[in-house]
Amino acid sequence: MQTFPFGTVLIANRGEIAVRIIKTLRNLGLRSATVYHEADARTPAVYMADTAIAIGGHPPMSAYLDSEQIIAAARSANAGALHPGYGFLSESAEFARAVELAGITFVGPTSENIELMGDKTRARNFVQGSGFPVVPSAIEDDDASTFASRARALGLPLLIKPSAGGGGKGMRIVQDVRALDDAIAQARREARRYFRDGRLYAERYVERPHHIEVQVLGDGFGNVVHLFERECSVQRRFQKIIEETPSPALPQELRKRLCDTAVSIARSIKYRGAGTVEFILSGSEFYFLEMNTRLQVEHPVTEVVTGIDLVAAQLHVAAGHELSFLQSDIVLRGHAIEARLYAEAPEVGFAPTTGKILMLEYPESADVRIDSGIVQGQEITAAFDPLLAKIIAHASTRSEATLKLERAIRELVLLGCETNASFLAHLLTDSTFQNGDMHTGCLDDNPGLALGSRSDMSPFLAAAALLTRPVRDSADAVPALHAALGKWRN
Repeated sequence: MQTFPFGTVLIANRGEIAVRIIKTLRNLGLRSATVYHEADARTPAVYMADTAIAIGGHPPMSAYLDSEQIIAAARSANAGALHPGYGFLSESAEFARAVELAGITFVGPTSENIELMGDKTRARNFVQGSGFPVVPSAIEDDDASTFASRARALGLPLLIKPSAGGGGKGMRIVQDVRALDDAIAQARREARRYFRDGRLYAERYVERPHHIEVQVLGDGFGNVVHLFERECSVQRRFQKIIEETPSPALPQELRKRLCDTAVSIARSIKYRGAGTVEFILSGSEFYFLEMNTRLQVEHPVTEVVTGIDLVAAQLHVAAGHELSFLQSDIVLRGHAIEARLYAEAPEVGFAPTTGKILMLEYPESADVRIDSGIVQGQEITAAFDPLLAKIIAHASTRSEATLKLERAIRELVLLGCETNASFLAHLLTDSTFQNGDMHTGCLDDNPGLALGSRSDMSPFLAAAALLTRPVRDSADAVPALHAALGKWRN
């Protein structure tokens, strides 16, 4: 029986991850409190939480970056712990420290862990100094006045990245040295917007690698385990689209070496909580990329193949307990694939889309999990990241999991806001993906995957997607669409 020194947990986040955390809190008998901006007032997380506290800010995203408001909300909810989710302040050592100083348990790594590994430049220096391989880089913190010249000296292509961030925000590829200064300026502006920290670093860009991450879990007492790896190579603009485990690119010996390296890195700092150590894989060689000192968007695929609830494990460790299982207890069962449902138009460069959700029906299928933060009638705006939901399929083999996921995506109905659903289904049937040959540049190399996705939709859904645009605010459209959907299914 798990015991916790706190009875209420404040969730400093929104959308599907807030819903996800609330579900585990319920299962553990803990109360949930969440913060929300007015733009999120009618979302599922607000309705599901035991307590919901309004916070303000303009633009809306700034509310979730306001540590003072969030800590004040935790106090008003009498929350003994705070879960940051992912994104926003989840990798801010300053925020973690402020939570700790307020006498509230931070459900995540220690502020010292985050300060070292959540800061991308410090993490790279530490890992390199510990003898692990990293890609050649130039760090702005070393000497800001010579940063650009040191970056040029690395050779092309270059990747410019924020020191304090993650999730692909602020990253720029530089193929022409004449574009370097503009790329640095653009990356700095975006880094300040998303992370309130404009520091950057540059690294030599390895073209066409696999992006592999290892899920680790530590208890702060030196005990660290891995929960195997995830393949995250299907990306656009450095945003992951499809993730899976195990990776089809890793033979067993290389998998063991990579996972053991991740554990060694985490153990060297007595890491506490859930985190991922990310690598780029080129052939049989891998290089440390960064460590994400938080829960990842794609954590569900790891949960379904291991049977371990990572949010529950985070809470267990945050409560001061040692890990309740050993590495030998963790067994990989089958294959899992996750697809991210975005509000975007793939055929026009994946541009974000908006609209009111007129109809929302998720597939009901065995071994298919839906993590969602939206509801029918909700207005999708451009105020936040366009991620709407995640669809996860689990089966005994990769081919079976792929087929289950494709069918689930085709059965999903979301009308009123254009999504990337047809693109995802189209991508899963592509021979490159099915052969496991995807790399981080595969979508750039195959723009036809996005352009051809609309023709891959069912005739009903293609017509309905077009229909919802001019009648977005008409309640009369909904009964008609329900009737049409019923006829199409029959």
